[in-house]
Amino acid sequence: MTDPMIVGWSHTRFGRSDAPDTCALMAEAVPQALDHAGITAADVDGIFTGVFNNGFSRQDFQGALVGMAVPALAHVPATRYENACATGSAALHGAMDFIAAGRGRIALVVGAEKMTATPTAEVGDILLGASFHAEEAQIDAGFAGLFGQIAASYFQQNGDRSQELAMIAAKNHENGMRNPYAHMRKDLGVAFCNTVSDRNPRVAGPLRRSDCSLISDGAAVLVLADAETALTMRRAIAFRARAQANDPLALSRRDMLAMRAARAAWTQALDRAGVTLDDLSLVETHDCFTIAEMLEYEAMGLAEPGQGHRVIRDGVTHRDGRLPVNLSGGLKSRGHPIGATGVSQHVMAAMQLTGDAGDMQLPGATMAGVFNMGGAAVTNYVSILERVR
Repeated sequence: MTDPMIVGWSHTRFGRSDAPDTCALMAEAVPQALDHAGITAADVDGIFTGVFNNGFSRQDFQGALVGMAVPALAHVPATRYENACATGSAALHGAMDFIAAGRGRIALVVGAEKMTATPTAEVGDILLGASFHAEEAQIDAGFAGLFGQIAASYFQQNGDRSQELAMIAAKNHENGMRNPYAHMRKDLGVAFCNTVSDRNPRVAGPLRRSDCSLISDGAAVLVLADAETALTMRRAIAFRARAQANDPLALSRRDMLAMRAARAAWTQALDRAGVTLDDLSLVETHDCFTIAEMLEYEAMGLAEPGQGHRVIRDGVTHRDGRLPVNLSGGLKSRGHPIGATGVSQHVMAAMQLTGDAGDMQLPGATMAGVFNMGGAAVTNYVSILERVR
């Protein structure tokens, strides 16, 4: 099988949208993606939709909403995917398998979420659906509480790393200043992120508000084509490799600080691509909380276990560092509309590789890594992307 290629995309502004629902967000994003790829609805063979929902909307059957948003697509086979915060990547892999199996030439991957219409307290409960309810449903502060416990455990083993978490947050907000699609385009600075205040209170354990990603609305779309078709189109971004690895859902059944499955996904993807981290120009990673990004440094191999703080201290992942991470601002600044996130990460990486990233652009970017995880590193996806046209 030959993996398909990315030939077009679109991305709404993330944040608090006037769009009333995911259908409206899709109606905004899908036509732009078709135009960007230079195709029409008649060219699309399959639609793969990523929406978490789980209570954000009473309207479900979200796969069928693409055809409601764009009536010309109403008769195209459509399927909805859900895989917690990796919902967008799950939809992407479904579309890639569809094309690689020869069932179609061109597919749409549509990721969307409408979160801001839901009261904040309810958002926490909805997101806890991505935890193991039998053991974790009563954790205070919702999903942030889960990562608050993870941060506390990390600090207990490796010392208080609040300063380094603040440095990660500040880096991503500084990067987000360059991203016109970002939810929060504000350079917060390390001092603000490292200080507990009325504007930056503690949320859970050692995590402050500035350590937590944003509640956002938004949509992102990728257009995929088989390799033969892609090489006749305006642009073609190839998957040098892709991988998925899973761990048990319950935290009680694994060492969360080891991020075993995330490490496995990175190892598999790099091995399949025949490259190392040194070959990558940039990485878009899943910083739902700053402690997640620090742990991901260790999982991808930038640092030994317990030494992730050295990566940010040494400037490795800054814009001018050896491996820039989250030039888009990441989930922390760009925003985290659950179903759209994995799709958005691939759009941001693809823009860098085609030289279309505007103020975000890293000169000379040739290969990019993308890491998207669902739950507390339960399901983990890694893509290695490079431009071929």
